[in-house]
Amino acid sequence: MKKNKTILGLSVFFFLLSLAAVVTSDLAADRRALIALRDGVHGRPLLWNLTAPPCTWGGVECNAGRVTALRLPGVGLSGPLPIAIGNLTQLQTVSFRFNSLTGPIPPDFANLTLLRYIYLQGNAFSGEIPSFLFTLPNVIRINLAQNKFSGSIPDNVNSANRLATLYLEDNQLTGPIPEIKIPLQQFNVSSNQLNGSIPDPLSGMPKTAFEGNSLCGKPLAACSVTGNGTETTGKVKSDKLSAGAIAGIVIACVVGLVLLFLILFCLCRRTKKKENNAASRNIDAAPVPTSSAKETSAVANVPPPVVANSGAPPSSENGAPASKDLTFFVKSYGQFDLDGLLKASAEVLGKGTLGSSYKASFDHGLVVAVKRLRDVVVPEKEFREKMQVLGSVSHVNLVTLIAYYFSRDEKLVVFEYMSRGSLSALLHGNRGSGRSPLNWETRAGIALGAARAISYLHSRDATTSHGNIKSSNILLSESYEAKVSDYCLAPMISPASTPNRIDGYRAPEVTDARTIFQKADVYSFGVLILELLTGKSPTHQQLSEEGVDLPRWVSSILEQQSPSDVFDPELTRYQDDGNENMIRLLKIGISCTAQYPDSRPTMPEVTRLIEEVSRSAGSPGPLSD
Repeated sequence: MKKNKTILGLSVFFFLLSLAAVVTSDLAADRRALIALRDGVHGRPLLWNLTAPPCTWGGVECNAGRVTALRLPGVGLSGPLPIAIGNLTQLQTVSFRFNSLTGPIPPDFANLTLLRYIYLQGNAFSGEIPSFLFTLPNVIRINLAQNKFSGSIPDNVNSANRLATLYLEDNQLTGPIPEIKIPLQQFNVSSNQLNGSIPDPLSGMPKTAFEGNSLCGKPLAACSVTGNGTETTGKVKSDKLSAGAIAGIVIACVVGLVLLFLILFCLCRRTKKKENNAASRNIDAAPVPTSSAKETSAVANVPPPVVANSGAPPSSENGAPASKDLTFFVKSYGQFDLDGLLKASAEVLGKGTLGSSYKASFDHGLVVAVKRLRDVVVPEKEFREKMQVLGSVSHVNLVTLIAYYFSRDEKLVVFEYMSRGSLSALLHGNRGSGRSPLNWETRAGIALGAARAISYLHSRDATTSHGNIKSSNILLSESYEAKVSDYCLAPMISPASTPNRIDGYRAPEVTDARTIFQKADVYSFGVLILELLTGKSPTHQQLSEEGVDLPRWVSSILEQQSPSDVFDPELTRYQDDGNENMIRLLKIGISCTAQYPDSRPTMPEVTRLIEEVSRSAGSPGPLSD
């Protein structure tokens, strides 16, 4: 009996030993697959300690001794994915979102039968969407948005009977949407090249899920029906043109050419006339200084091309005489007129997306700032109406507008001068030369002041947005009180004057700089918070080289390291009472930069959260009302 127990015990021991060997062997296979993946991709290297177990590597998650999740969002990966990931047979979550990966999805994805969540959005994957993704028996969420996928949506979507989310927006997909019968909870194919009618099971989705295509049917406009019973998204064109139509086209072309020649003739005469008067009417802007020393010039070399003793008065866009002087909002701010502004000494402050700014100093001690707007596209009447609205705006954390000037050649805005300059200059300028560091209390106060100003703008009207939130538009007084400038001017400027993503602050859904919504302001403000806490500019060279923006960089660091690794060393060096409140403000910034607008808080909510942080910290000075 004793011998039998001994044999049974040995059997159990060797069974457990063999099971441990199998688990170790499987983990070793996972390790080899991860190393092959690391060596196969380009871009920023994955800083994995190969002497440590793979379950301790950044972005790698394990369960029961096997790799079950691989999360590498926004870490600067580029190039095609190697055929190696399919060997991670226990993988349930894969996230390569917001990198610069290219090429097709590797075919060995089909081996990942336990895969549930696929996040590949924000890359440059191309080719057709592989049908094997929808044969994965456990897949619940597929996000392939913001890539370069082409071809049609696979017909076997219904094979993924557990699928709840399918995001395919911002690709190059063509053809119709297949008849999807599975009960999807989230679906988006906007901004593709799809056509045809929307299947009935998807008719309950929001309009935004289908916009940017040639689709019809609920929730979009109804499809038109042709004579043979087929549905189209537009009118059917005749295959042949009648003789009358051809004659009409020819006549229209001839008339159009005659008009074109007349217009060109008039423009040539007008240009020649302008050249003859250029010496007295057109004065170039002062150059941006190239050295650390401040350059000073006469304001006559800066703003309007109007001199005090010129013979002809300035003219408006329609040729009628325009106002010869400034239009004031705050007459009590100081006594000066256009002639006085021309004679004041000027100093270049900077050049932004809306125009150049100057400091104008009068002999009697008054100092104002002048912005020379460029590429204004709205007519004079609309410009004046908008400026009158802005002149009525008043808040302690908004830069005060003093006056404006409009002529055909010049549009100027005069506003109060802020002695400390911009937040951008303080954060990213020379940190030597006796500069006082920006401590936690100062940065938190700046964040709260800016939040209150933007929240106030949003409260005036549901359609009112700032449109150009960035650190160079957060100006500071002598006591570091934050005041927001350049508010609500973006809709008047040509979109060609502004890049697609202004300095890394623009929300991903914004395509036209003149059309900014309040949730886009929230995104920009979130980037501003992250900039305050990290000390990194959204256009930092390292971020550009890694192919990520500031929110994605922060998220990638938080997923692999501790929150303290995110903060500006200058900030943590002078923070004595821990970083709990800094982490709370960081989370507010991250929530503001959510990818989808509906996931972001409103500015009043953001302001309330920052006020709670300030009360918890007991911060004095700028944080108080």
